[in-house]
Amino acid sequence: MKRIEPRSGVAFELKQGQHLQVIDPEGSQVSDLVAYSAADIREVISNGRTFDYEETINLGKGNRLWSNRSNVMLTLVDDTVGRHDFLLTPCSRATFKHFYPDKPEHRGCFGNLAAALEPYGIEEDDLPTAFNIFMNVPVHAESGTLRVDPPASRAGDYIELRAEMDLIIGLTACSAYDSNGGSFKPIDYSIISHD
Repeated sequence: MKRIEPRSGVAFELKQGQHLQVIDPEGSQVSDLVAYSAADIREVISNGRTFDYEETINLGKGNRLWSNRSNVMLTLVDDTVGRHDFLLTPCSRATFKHFYPDKPEHRGCFGNLAAALEPYGIEEDDLPTAFNIFMNVPVHAESGTLRVDPPASRAGDYIELRAEMDLIIGLTACSAYDSNGGSFKPIDYSIISHD
């Protein structure tokens, strides 16, 4: 088990067939996840392809996360929360200026992901919309307006994903106030090999 400290991020390799378990150890904390093909980092996780092929924006156990090249990257094999977001981009310095002008500026998940992924040759302009684990973004059925509510995750809740190809993963403990109910906590994760 490894820990991502509050408002920070990491990057690592995940081999085909390995499982990634992302745990909310204290509750009500979001984690942004991005994925790239280890064979070609131009192949990247895609919310649009995922919504298209899965035919839902409410992703949970049994759903798959697809790449921009229409390949399955990850399968959600277990999920104790069932509420995640794949609509909103990682928070950034610009996000803080826009939504939190009275709060200290922070580089956010965008900056944390960019820094963590840089050793893999991945630059800021290569960052896609993240799969925002545990993030609670209700969409109004008629108007289509979005709202960001505190996560529904409780201490110990987790999601488990199986890699369907060799991947480079970026993962954070989210830095935005609204996404996490106003406080910042760590995220734990484990890589599990089923050999």
